[in-house]
Amino acid sequence: MFAEADAVLLARIQFAFTVSFHFIFPAFSIGLASYLVVLEALWLRTGRQVYLDLFRFWVRIFAVAFAMGVVSGIVMSYQFGTNWAVFSDRAGPVIGPLMAYEVMTAFFLEAGFLGVMLFGMNRVGPRLHFLATLMVGLGTLLSAFWILSANSWMHTPAGFAVNGDGQFVPADWWAVIFNPSFPYRLVHTVIAAYLTTALVVGGVGAWHLLRHRRMRARGGAPAGDDGPSLAGARTMFSMAMWMAALVAPLQILAGDLHGLNTLEHQPVKVMAMEGHFQSHPDGAPLILFGLPDAAAQRVDHAVAIPKLSSLILRHDMNAPLDGLDTVDPSLHPPVAIVFWSFRVMVALGLAMLALGAWSLLARLRGRLYDWPALHRAALAMAPAGFVAVIAGWITTEVGRQPFTVHGLLTTAESASPLDAPAVGASLLAFVVVYFIVFGFGTWYILRLMARGVQVQEPAPGGDEGPIRTAGITPGPAERIARRE
Repeated sequence: MFAEADAVLLARIQFAFTVSFHFIFPAFSIGLASYLVVLEALWLRTGRQVYLDLFRFWVRIFAVAFAMGVVSGIVMSYQFGTNWAVFSDRAGPVIGPLMAYEVMTAFFLEAGFLGVMLFGMNRVGPRLHFLATLMVGLGTLLSAFWILSANSWMHTPAGFAVNGDGQFVPADWWAVIFNPSFPYRLVHTVIAAYLTTALVVGGVGAWHLLRHRRMRARGGAPAGDDGPSLAGARTMFSMAMWMAALVAPLQILAGDLHGLNTLEHQPVKVMAMEGHFQSHPDGAPLILFGLPDAAAQRVDHAVAIPKLSSLILRHDMNAPLDGLDTVDPSLHPPVAIVFWSFRVMVALGLAMLALGAWSLLARLRGRLYDWPALHRAALAMAPAGFVAVIAGWITTEVGRQPFTVHGLLTTAESASPLDAPAVGASLLAFVVVYFIVFGFGTWYILRLMARGVQVQEPAPGGDEGPIRTAGITPGPAERIARRE
């Protein structure tokens, strides 16, 4: 039999597992929805067939990713009642309405227009279809707005009062929604979603460019062939590299501002991120690598740059920084997890910056489509955005421990009175089902990506789908594109 404390740990592992699986899909669909809006807008403006082909290619992938995100998100909500009943009771008057606003605005908007976007290309006018795509894209951003507002309130609670039953009740909804960390977390997360999508799009484009190069070397494709598939690969690779080059620096800036906000409101989290067990009255070093030892309260084998942490966090090399030695040990988060997840996120962010800079150099040299090493690097970086966003969420959520509502409600107090075997059994079931169901969904998405951009690709079952079936009379928007 497990001890009662183990039930809380298993509940935390279960929620961490399901939320990590879930966030992979919204991180992709948020950026991909906006990319679809851009593609359709460019097609309507220029009439170039390549943009329509790319829209048809990516809209199928969006549909699968969106569906998996919805299913995995529904599962999470049940855990608030099963594993975290005390949290639901205490924080429900604040968190519940925010979640309801997400459903009533974002989810209804997405659900209302998703069918038109997926199946209405030849049934409605091009402008109405674009409006549907735009509304789906807006819905994904609204969903991020409300979910991140609720999550940020748990980190920096504001605008609430405590009633006689110990519940947190809203006193000022503006303060609740726009709590101190929310703007920074929203910007940082949305940009991360855009970068994640850009890296996937760039990786797919790079894969098809490399495949075409191999086929040409073997005599399977004529030299200089510029068919629809190659034109689509070049266009998506170029657009993705522009996003990486322009947005990666903005993400680093947004991350720095978010870090400064965290230092103000959650300094213990920053101490764990930096590995500062001891205070530094004359300037703190930036520890690049090391092995945190929570028992000994030190970082072993540390590789550090003197005073750089103070320069980054206080903009003064000699500014003092407190360490975990100023905080009760019971309030320390798991330092090793936070320390390393933060470094994984930062390292991948710098790699994205380097990839964007490399692509700019390739443009200047006229070799964006003819530099295999760049294409291999882009292909290798395709999953980097997913790893970075998961590492970022681990940093921010584990760094909040031992609290669910920072400074007000601990994780141990938030859990339901369940036995460890019950939680362990449901965790095992989630692991098995998730890897089977979502593993198959991911495999199907990869198959769609590998097929490349197609023209007049038949929809499944012969029905009119997001890609026009051969033989169906083209709609007005497609006639515009054909005339070009």
